[in-house]
Order: sequence, then structure tokens, then C-alpha cells
Amino acid sequence: MAMQFSLAQLTLLNCPPPELTRIAAKAGYDFVSFRTIYMGLPNEPNYDLAVNKELFRKTQAALAETGVGLHDIELARINEVTDPRKYLPAFETAAELGCKNVISSVWTPKRALALERFRQVCELARPFGLQVNLEFMLFSEVKNLAEALSFLDDAGADNARLLIDTLHFHCSRSSLQDLGALPKERFGFVHLCDGPAAIPPSKDGLIHIARSARRYPGEGGIDLASIVNKMPEQVYSIELPNYIKVEIHGYEGHARRCLQSAKAYLAAHPR
Repeated sequence: MAMQFSLAQLTLLNCPPPELTRIAAKAGYDFVSFRTIYMGLPNEPNYDLAVNKELFRKTQAALAETGVGLHDIELARINEVTDPRKYLPAFETAAELGCKNVISSVWTPKRALALERFRQVCELARPFGLQVNLEFMLFSEVKNLAEALSFLDDAGADNARLLIDTLHFHCSRSSLQDLGALPKERFGFVHLCDGPAAIPPSKDGLIHIARSARRYPGEGGIDLASIVNKMPEQVYSIELPNYIKVEIHGYEGHARRCLQSAKAYLAAHPR
């Protein structure tokens, strides 16, 4: 089976879903990934397709015209203030566009509450045929592979899976041995990018790299092959925000270089 790739929204955050879809098609991606759950963060655009019906129609048309599939949406945050039922409209519109995956992450230290709300997200997603993919990162409340596996085990949701982001795996110093021991049924998909070998010592430093300074596969210091080849073949969602690269190459040029470098790296490091 040929490798499949998705263009993640964060790679081109300011590119609305219809344009992102057309860029993904031109660059040769199989899928696209959207941030349709608006979180009200500073400087983050609102792509809420459930509310913005015109944007939904344009996005639906772009997907139909290009043949690019919608792979996943994000982010169903688990925290103390957001009622998971708030995510229902996003789940419904995602399913209408053919989506099968939603990303979730945990942002409260109250474990019992987090587990209860994560289970609720999974229950709400199930009727729409959505798989909930838990992402860990050092600056969230589920910080590494071991904590993510423990959380998923305690949650016990049959439509919950593990999302591995290669940058976050590296920065959290998670265990390659533990990763390689997991059955393929535990995995959802991969966020693929490179980054500096040195792990930033501060939360701000970690967030800066994650949000604006990731690197093309093979151009950083992460041993991507050791991570990727410990897992079964999955869809690679290229999440590679880098403002400097976008400024130099433009939206389509950056998206194209992301995919070309990923394919070249994976071909040079076969399983």
C-alpha cells in the first residue's frame, strides 16, 4: 500500500480550508486536516464550519473538486471549562465532509475530570464514525507516551487511539522500546516533522518550536526513522509550521517542500 499524506492546518494556519484543500491537491497530498474547532486563541483564525455556512459550502466544493479527503479535525480540548457537547456541531460537519478522525488533548491536571470528559468526547464522536486520537505533548497535562497510554487505558473508549507527533515524542524523551512494543490497534496516525535535536528547556521555547519553527524531515536533529519505523504504516499528517519558510516559499511552495522532503526521507529510511 502506498504511503498517504495529509496537509495539516497548522502548517499553513492562516490559509482557510478551501484554499488549504486546493494547495494540498496541487502539491500532491491525499488528505487535508482542518482546525474547525475554534478555541479563541490570540491570532488564530476562526474556521468554524458549523457556524460559517458559506465557508462550509466553499470547503465542501473544494474537497469535491479536488478529490482530496478530509482526514481529521482538531482540537477537542479536554479542560475544566469546556463542555464536550460544544464539539457536537464540529463532529457533525466533519462527518458530513467524510472525516473519520478528531484530535484531542488534555489541559487540566484533574485526572478524574479529564477522563470523564474524554470518555464523553469519544461517546459524542462515535455516532459520526469518528475516531478520537489523543495527542501528548510536554506542555500539556498528558506529557509523554507512558502517560498517554495510561490515560487511554483508564479511559477505556473503543474508538480512542494514540496520535504520535514526532516533535513531541522527541521532546518528551518517550521510549522507543515502549513504542515498538505496542500493537498496531493502538495507533491512529502520525504528525510528521523534524526539529532541533536540543530540547528547549522552557515551556515557551517548546511552544515556539511547535507553533512556528518546525523543520523539514531530514533537516533537523530528530531521529525520525527510529520513531516512524517502530510503528505500523499510518497516514502521515505533515504538521510543519515555519513562518520563515512560508515567507520564503509561499503557501504552496512550503506545502510542496514539506511533502517532497517527507517522501525523500522516508524513501531513504525504509522499514
